[in-house]
Amino acid sequence: MITDPALQREYYEALLNKNPAYDGIFFAGIRTTGIFCHATCTAKKPKFENCTFFHTAEEALLSGYRPCKRCHPLFYPQQIPAEVRNLVEAVEADPARRWKEADFQALGVHSATARRKFKEVYGMTFVQYARARRMGIAFKEITHGETVINQQLATGYESSSAFHDAFSKIMGNPPKKANSIILYMNMIATPIGRMIAISTEEALYLLEFIDRRGLEKEIERLRIRYDARILVGNTSIHKQTTTELEQYFNEQRTQFSVPLMYSGTPFQQEVWHALEQIPYGETTSYTGIAHNINRPTSVRAIGNANGANQIAIIIPCHRVIQQNGDLGGYGGGIERKKYLLALEAEKNGVSD
Repeated sequence: MITDPALQREYYEALLNKNPAYDGIFFAGIRTTGIFCHATCTAKKPKFENCTFFHTAEEALLSGYRPCKRCHPLFYPQQIPAEVRNLVEAVEADPARRWKEADFQALGVHSATARRKFKEVYGMTFVQYARARRMGIAFKEITHGETVINQQLATGYESSSAFHDAFSKIMGNPPKKANSIILYMNMIATPIGRMIAISTEEALYLLEFIDRRGLEKEIERLRIRYDARILVGNTSIHKQTTTELEQYFNEQRTQFSVPLMYSGTPFQQEVWHALEQIPYGETTSYTGIAHNINRPTSVRAIGNANGANQIAIIIPCHRVIQQNGDLGGYGGGIERKKYLLALEAEKNGVSD
């Protein structure tokens, strides 16, 4: 999301004037209708205070906006392959769907083709697009105190069922038991991508990059584990997490003090606590962790526990590399892992 006031004003003027030079430069989310548009959209122009501006379509989708049916912002440039158009329309017809190979076959498109062509046009794969659409619906901020499950809001559907299904599948229906808890979700912008933070007023339960594969399942498991309902909200823990992450990325913090809820098995928690002991600016391997926790035969299980970590950066699984020095995998993507390790190495006075 674009927060620079000067850019916001510049883009709003471009939107008012339907300036074609700005098509593809920004996308305008309209809060009153829930849609996002190109600069040249011919629809009635909103007030400035009702606009949110984004650099990419994916950001707009993840913020809960749907593509405008008049200017078709996802069809920019206009020379969009027919397969891509058909897939976009299929997602809009059923945005809650989790796509399987059979769904692609029914449309006469191979999943690999969809992945490649979406990447070429939008800079994200089709699966990322479909996930962004689902997550955007689920995480759309509920305004004016309205209840999410009972409100269609301005999502643009002829019925509220798609909104209801996408939201309740991930976030859950209102708790039926007196001991059910409420978890609050909010977004955090970082230099390497937006993150989802889920917390109570007492502890942080989840912190993940929003495009992490399997994120929806992680959230569902978390909700089921605590018999919880997840709502959009801004807790003191979220504010603390945001502040500490900003300090971390500005090289002003090497340790975090956010209270954490370790949502895992005793073994997983043992591994996560070991991860927290890896010094800032240093790395270790699964074998090293196995030695540190006196479980020399549990290297594979330690790798699985590392991958199950739901609190990225703060529980620093990015500091685990392969024994031969290769970086290995990372749930947030290998480029982010490189960035984080380079950031910490620079702060720690380490050079290549």
